[in-house]
Amino acid sequence: MNLPHYLARALCVLFTLPIVAGLSSCEKPAAATSSGPPEVRVTEVIQKDVPDVQEWVGTLNGFENAEVRARVTGYLESRNYQEGGYVRKGDLLFQIDPRPFVAALDGAKGKLEQAKAAMLGKELDAKRAADLYERHVISEQEYTDKTQDYRTDLAAVTAAQAAVEEAQLDLDYTKITSPLDGIAGRAQANIGDLVGTASNSVLTTVSQLDPIRCYFPISEEHYWDYAAEFQKMMAVPEQERPDRVELILPNGSVYAHKGKFAFVDRNVDPQTGTIQIAVDFPNPDLTLRPGQFVTARAQVKTIPNALLVPQEAVSQLQGGDQLAIVNPDGKAEIRAVKTGTLYGRLIVVTDGVKAGEKAVVVGFQKVRQGMQVSAKPYSGPATNQGEQSVSKTDSSPGQS
Repeated sequence: MNLPHYLARALCVLFTLPIVAGLSSCEKPAAATSSGPPEVRVTEVIQKDVPDVQEWVGTLNGFENAEVRARVTGYLESRNYQEGGYVRKGDLLFQIDPRPFVAALDGAKGKLEQAKAAMLGKELDAKRAADLYERHVISEQEYTDKTQDYRTDLAAVTAAQAAVEEAQLDLDYTKITSPLDGIAGRAQANIGDLVGTASNSVLTTVSQLDPIRCYFPISEEHYWDYAAEFQKMMAVPEQERPDRVELILPNGSVYAHKGKFAFVDRNVDPQTGTIQIAVDFPNPDLTLRPGQFVTARAQVKTIPNALLVPQEAVSQLQGGDQLAIVNPDGKAEIRAVKTGTLYGRLIVVTDGVKAGEKAVVVGFQKVRQGMQVSAKPYSGPATNQGEQSVSKTDSSPGQS
């Protein structure tokens, strides 16, 4: 059969293409893809004594805080201090209108004089009756009556004298003075107010600010971690305790003066499950004020023979910490570990590793349990061995 020229040419091309494709594929054989063990960077788990430095967020309060109250009821006549200013013990803060109290004192003194005059006459009668009774001029009953009259008036004089002293005390209370050295706060009453009532008895508060006290709470569980150390500190007389607590201010700077532990509170708060710790700090410039939030930092103890790895080596999974360890045979082992205090760029591992083992710092995500890996030394940022260890254990502000 004779095919048209163009159709014969098309069939020739169609049958030729697969042959050419097959020959071209034979000319370039596929390159064998071979991948070796994944490369990771490792460092040895080191062992050394580590200072255990804790940080707690707390609240400042006065070393002593005194609510200044009106002890008598009256109208406020003057305020005699600068709000927010420094006052000394005994300085006049407020004056209550003294005139009603002066009048009451004068009345009490008048009654005292009346009582003394009445007693004087009865005293003479009693002495005369005693003389007559000794001479058997009057009866025993008459002598007894005269003596009792005298003693009754003597008691009246004593009562009148007490009334004078009470009136004098009330008059003195119209001058309201500072009970201690410190900063006097904002006045809670205005001139002309009736003060000394149940709803208006506190006029201001004076706080002793040098030293100033920092309160911070720690959890009951955390308290047991350091109970022995706190017990040792409290056994030392307060004036002999070392200044070992740093104060970190809200702007991140460290306060110039160190403080000393003052006391551990007597009870655990049943609502929060925390116990209050108090630290006293010198405050000669009175720059620290009650109510400020600060961070207290102190070395509580030393962790002996602590095991340390770079922080980057620890991976978190579902709330737990993990490390990848490269065994001597070059295989990776994924371990659950427990971590503790930070020490510069390192972290203390409290359970799960041994000193000298090689922990994966870079490449954790590449390895699986039992996988063969290519371990190379870690050459990351050098750790500062002089840095302190820090553990932020409690962050809720303390209550005074």
